[in-house]
Amino acid sequence: MQSETRLHRAWFVAAAAFIALLAAAGFRAAPGVLIDPLHNEFGWSRATIASAVSVNLVLYGLFSPFAAALMERFGMRRVASTALFVVAIGAGGTVFMNASWQLILCWGVLVGVGTGSMAMSFAATVAARWFVRSRGVVTGVLTAAGATGQLIFLPIVANLAVDEGWRTASLVIAIAALAVVPVVLLVVRDHPSDVGTTAYGAQPGEAAPVARTGGSARRALSVLGSAARTRTFWLLAVGFAICGATTNGLVSTHFVPAAHDHGMPQTTAAGLLALVGIFDVVGTIASGWLTDRVDPRILLGVYYALRGVSLALLPQLLSGTVEPSMWAFIIFYGLDWVATVPPTVALCVRQYGAAGPIVFGWVFASHQLGAGLAAFGAGAIRDSSGSYALAWYIAASLAVIASVASLAITKAAKPEPVLVG
Repeated sequence: MQSETRLHRAWFVAAAAFIALLAAAGFRAAPGVLIDPLHNEFGWSRATIASAVSVNLVLYGLFSPFAAALMERFGMRRVASTALFVVAIGAGGTVFMNASWQLILCWGVLVGVGTGSMAMSFAATVAARWFVRSRGVVTGVLTAAGATGQLIFLPIVANLAVDEGWRTASLVIAIAALAVVPVVLLVVRDHPSDVGTTAYGAQPGEAAPVARTGGSARRALSVLGSAARTRTFWLLAVGFAICGATTNGLVSTHFVPAAHDHGMPQTTAAGLLALVGIFDVVGTIASGWLTDRVDPRILLGVYYALRGVSLALLPQLLSGTVEPSMWAFIIFYGLDWVATVPPTVALCVRQYGAAGPIVFGWVFASHQLGAGLAAFGAGAIRDSSGSYALAWYIAASLAVIASVASLAITKAAKPEPVLVG
């Protein structure tokens, strides 16, 4: 046992995971600021370039549960460090491309798979293995790394692309990915027992998780098959799909053009969206703190209900200038942006035990599917009606459904048996 007077090793592991997740979030978001430079040099349509981003987003979500299973089989250190190498190859490989399919391969497939391996499942695995006490806070902090990474990296990448060219920006991303690898290898350990300690807050002598020896893909699919036979999984998946639809799919993609429809300059609208990311960091960490103290089902019910109210009011708040009411929306919505993650992770671990991180990976995949559908659907509504108003109202209604689904989850007396495979 480590001395109680020393900082527990779990906090060092969490810090290294934060750095890796922060970097991965910046890498995943970077292609968005390279659209115009690539269009200007190669003449590729923006739809073609955006298809690489779409592949990136889909793989980011779908690879998450398999990454969690790989972490069970090979360990977090190996998977995370390998993922960072894959990201570096993908970002660096763009320097040599001369055809659009190579962009899809590099930014879409390689960076998508690499960052997907460093997605929410990594945060869930670190929190589940290394923390008993303060697990919710740690989940919140690691989740907030995603927003922080985008805030840090996007301005840097954008300035590099303008001043030095997009190739320099891509090489900087590749170098940054490689620079994080030593941090992961030196600090992260797969289990507390690897360094002769227990999870933070665990009782002395508490059994450590047993490493899996079966195939990782089989493990991920078998957990899905078993979890899909439970009511809780579908309630979580529906709620998180709506979460993705009402955040990444709708607001991230369409807030700027919707505000511009009302006469607001695009730069102003983009600045407001960046502020959402800032308040998201505060809200997610606070949500993690609350998750350690309040029933996560109730938290999810409240979060989704409040999100529905804010989205229902948004059409009346949009105008050519930023009024106090819009500032109130940005602050309120930002605090609620991904506050849903810590309680969702907590429910997956509580309901499914050691399989919780993999179950959360599948739930997160539903999040990305919901985001993709909402991004397309909102655009179709704008094309057909000339306004985004209906999209906001539909999203508000969906948020109410997510709230009801979350409150309908039954509290498990013990983890449900999904440990097959």
